[in-house]
Amino acid sequence: MNIKQPIKPLLLIALIAPSATYASSSAELFYGIFNDAYFWLFMLVAVLLALAYYSVKRAFDTIELAMRPDLAKKKAEALDAEAAAEDAEETGDALSRWYKWFAGLKPMSKEKDLQLDHEYDGIKELDNSLPPWWLYGFYVTIGIAVVYMVYFHILGGPLSSEEYQAEMERAEADVAAYFEKVGGMVDETNVTMVEEDRRLANGKDIFQTNCVACHAADGGGGVGPNLTDEYWIHGNTINDVFKVIKYGVVEKGMTPWRNQLSASDMQDVASYVLTLVGTEPANPKEPQGEKM
Repeated sequence: MNIKQPIKPLLLIALIAPSATYASSSAELFYGIFNDAYFWLFMLVAVLLALAYYSVKRAFDTIELAMRPDLAKKKAEALDAEAAAEDAEETGDALSRWYKWFAGLKPMSKEKDLQLDHEYDGIKELDNSLPPWWLYGFYVTIGIAVVYMVYFHILGGPLSSEEYQAEMERAEADVAAYFEKVGGMVDETNVTMVEEDRRLANGKDIFQTNCVACHAADGGGGVGPNLTDEYWIHGNTINDVFKVIKYGVVEKGMTPWRNQLSASDMQDVASYVLTLVGTEPANPKEPQGEKM
């Protein structure tokens, strides 16, 4: 078997794989090579498959020679002609010599030295040692197992259960921060009055931007009802005001704001509206609704 045969395919795999995965630009190509774990996993599997393919092919070649004496004789003559060059470790380039050692390949001219003293139906068995790639791969897994045990079970590294718990805590913190930003799951059934100055200031800004056209800047009313007196059409609790802001009163011209304001913003503006009760607007509209 020609030792140089697998070298070119392996190099071709190394060049084609990243190009096929990250072909959009040179920057993406190099970023993908050095930062994508899936690329290195693909490369490892590809190299192992290539080595397995050539090992199996060599085995079938050996079986074929054993079953066809005429072909074996021709092959032996060819090998004898090249035996000196093929058997010398110093022949060939460095990459070919390395691959020959790494794959544990032996020239076919040396196979007679590896044959055991028994055979089955004319098939002889060779006393081959495990190839270095397999042995060193096995040693690496042992080393990884030792490092894993020492780090995680002796030195107190984070176990998978602890990492899971930490991830869950971070997720809960992220969810809480998100709900804080958008108002969480606040709706008309559980909304509460806010008293923080910053949130009431936010409610005032929203009111001044969206509500003054109908209710006046001081809440005294206009097209809409007066928001400063004790008379209410749809109720005077924070839940009632929030519900009116959220769903509107379309038949009376009150726009629903649920698609334009977050739950938090609607809570802020509803709370601000209730702070207007008892104030004295410049031009109050006559009472509407029931006194509460």
